[in-house]
Amino acid sequence: MIRSLDPSAERFLLDLTRIQNNIERASQQISTGLKVTAPSDAPDQISDILQLFANIERSVQIRSNLERFKTETKSAETALETAINIIERARVLGSQGAGTYQTAETRRILAGEVQALFEQMVNTSRTMVGNRYIFSGDEDRSPAYQLNLGDPLGVDRLLQSASTRLAQHPSGVTFPLAKSAQEIFDMRNPDDTPAVENAFAALNGLRTALENNDQDGIETALQSLRAVGDHLNRMLSFYGTVENKLNEAMDFASKQELQFKEELGVRRDADLTTAITELQRFRTLEDAAYAARANRPQTSLFDFLK
Repeated sequence: MIRSLDPSAERFLLDLTRIQNNIERASQQISTGLKVTAPSDAPDQISDILQLFANIERSVQIRSNLERFKTETKSAETALETAINIIERARVLGSQGAGTYQTAETRRILAGEVQALFEQMVNTSRTMVGNRYIFSGDEDRSPAYQLNLGDPLGVDRLLQSASTRLAQHPSGVTFPLAKSAQEIFDMRNPDDTPAVENAFAALNGLRTALENNDQDGIETALQSLRAVGDHLNRMLSFYGTVENKLNEAMDFASKQELQFKEELGVRRDADLTTAITELQRFRTLEDAAYAARANRPQTSLFDFLK
């Protein structure tokens, strides 16, 4: 087999190719800011780089979920603060109506004010964030209650659905997010009768007692309202704890995401200073190689035969 190139020419081309590959690699790093843009750039690093991308994507998704949960939690806290204020106002009205010398007419007027508070409480149980009824548990596309003053409790229970949603901490731990409307506003005994902490029953009981000029009924409703107030404050405390957990989880996710990005940068990002230095060095080598080749004596066997 006849070789088309002499050994020195072949070696020159191999060296030149190596230099030009290094120039191309350095130029690419400078233009993209990356030292790994294809599996062939660092085959032993690809698995770790892909895992870091997956970790970052997971962390971003978890943080997005946590931010949405926090919005709902803050709305729930606002709703519960409203509910607590309703109960406090009802207690004031009930205390006014409990006076021994109050007339039936005065109590009917107070009953109208309590009814407005009751309607506001029912609306509070139907609080929405986006397209979700946040107190409807797992069936959050529909409200859990609607006003019905013809019912002994003053409301219709439209659904019974526990709240089983959990928030995921970036560490993998989960924690409960919410309470259902039944747990907050409509506490029941095991036999499904209204418990003393039942907000609907207490408000409606006060309303009807005032309407009926029922002194004993007013006193009973006031006792229930005190229990309801304590219960709603416990529910508010629950949501405050949830918000604290969400804040901590979001902070953890942000730090974890930053850590993953920094590690990805170490594995994938180019050292621009080094890349520029390498580009200059290999361009100098390329120029030197061309110059050396050009100055090489151009002789052959025929020159010695002359």
